[in-house]
Amino acid sequence: MAKTRVLIVDDSALIRQLLTAIINRQSDMTAVGAAPDPLVAREMIRSLNPDVITLDVEMPKMDGLDFLEKLMRLRPMPVVMVSTLTEKGADVTLRALDLGAVDFVAKPKLGISEGIEQSASEILEKIRVAAKATVRRAHVVVPGAEPAPPRPHGNALASTEKVILIGASTGGTEAIRMLLMNMPPDSPGILVTQHMPAGFTKSFADRLNECCSLAVSEAKDGERVLPGHAYIAPGSHHLLLARSGANYVCRLSDADPVNRHRPSVEVLFKSGAAHAGANAIGVMLTGMGKDGAVGMKELRDSGSWNLAQDEASCVVFGMPKEAIAVGAVHEVLPLDHMAPRISQQLARIGAGNRV
Repeated sequence: MAKTRVLIVDDSALIRQLLTAIINRQSDMTAVGAAPDPLVAREMIRSLNPDVITLDVEMPKMDGLDFLEKLMRLRPMPVVMVSTLTEKGADVTLRALDLGAVDFVAKPKLGISEGIEQSASEILEKIRVAAKATVRRAHVVVPGAEPAPPRPHGNALASTEKVILIGASTGGTEAIRMLLMNMPPDSPGILVTQHMPAGFTKSFADRLNECCSLAVSEAKDGERVLPGHAYIAPGSHHLLLARSGANYVCRLSDADPVNRHRPSVEVLFKSGAAHAGANAIGVMLTGMGKDGAVGMKELRDSGSWNLAQDEASCVVFGMPKEAIAVGAVHEVLPLDHMAPRISQQLARIGAGNRV
């Protein structure tokens, strides 16, 4: 079996050396080159024909995002971003995901040698996933370029009778953006778990808030779930749906990771089964692994109606495939068909039914 050919693009000689060593220890991949800046990388791509690129966001001579935009327009290929864990770094990384990067790994702030070695398994897993990912030219929406439709003022005391629960991982930031942008402003409350580290989810929520007609924010513990709002699980906590009287609320938990993830889709869906049942719509989007499959089956068994993204529109058809395999899904649809289908289902079952 041919090895995955990886090109490392980073202005730090130390990181280039560390990543090269980590990759070359593997039997299924090889570092074919290491470039200190995008200009050198451009020539190495032509001569070495890599399968996957690891790309530092902040580099001299050409901005990493400019390079990524040109690469995905002219020669789309799997890219794993290497990003700093800062607010600025988080925003740049999310822009990179919008442009078509498959995933990212966080660069340690201190102790780079030790930090990179400790993150080796995550880096290698993401390179392996990227090598198999479906890469497409990006359809970029610039936040603020077009004014979002007006958000509903609504009655602050109105109850959220129906609730939509969404789970995603690799490729999910773009899929969530496309889905939420097409949801009407009077949608039921939406809870979203996207596998993402702490420090990135607030920036993710803020970016969604700028381009969606829904009000999107990072979820807070005890916060009331309201129509026309979407709540993103913080990177450090599980997000759960709970009841407070007749109303839904968000609950956050710092319990141990589930399926190696915190936040975990499993946790969100199981809480929906316990507290919403037939009032819930479950949505499984693109992602690696099987997180959420069992919880989604529990959600269906409790009476919910569930959708999964189809293989053709997924970056990685892992989590939807697993959910389908366990019988958790009613319909499998392309990403761009999901929002209209959810609206149809809400109209059919009646968004105003209270349990």
